[in-house]
Amino acid sequence: MTTVTLIGTRLAESGTEFVYNGESDACEGCPYRNQCLNLTEGYKYQVKSVRNGASTLDCAVHDTGVTAVEVEPTTVQANVASSSAYAGSKASLEGPCPHTSCPSHEYCEPAGASTDEQYRIDEVVGDPPHDYCMLDRDLTLVEFEPPEEK
Repeated sequence: MTTVTLIGTRLAESGTEFVYNGESDACEGCPYRNQCLNLTEGYKYQVKSVRNGASTLDCAVHDTGVTAVEVEPTTVQANVASSSAYAGSKASLEGPCPHTSCPSHEYCEPAGASTDEQYRIDEVVGDPPHDYCMLDRDLTLVEFEPPEEK
């Protein structure tokens, strides 16, 4: 379901993906806070369209201001245990990984997914980008369905 929200003008382009991190201290007292703070914290979103004729509004967080866009929750690619990597099943992340230089790190700790949640697998993508998991995990790269809005 599409939601109208305000985001920084630098991000306001169709197809841009971002993780909503919630309210900043600078949001206090802002007259537009109800239009900006209407997404679910920690969810990954994709800009579907920029509202035609939308004004650029001053913002204490975004140096070039904010504008109105339509967004939807979007999929997240992640590495999960191969034993639970089936389209339609639920899986969770294996947990934190200290190996930040690994080519799979961004999928083991993906933005927009949490280790204490379960997600429905939309699609099995295949082998992860690493040759060998330094934590000796048997992993498969999958795409989680977009979460339902809370």
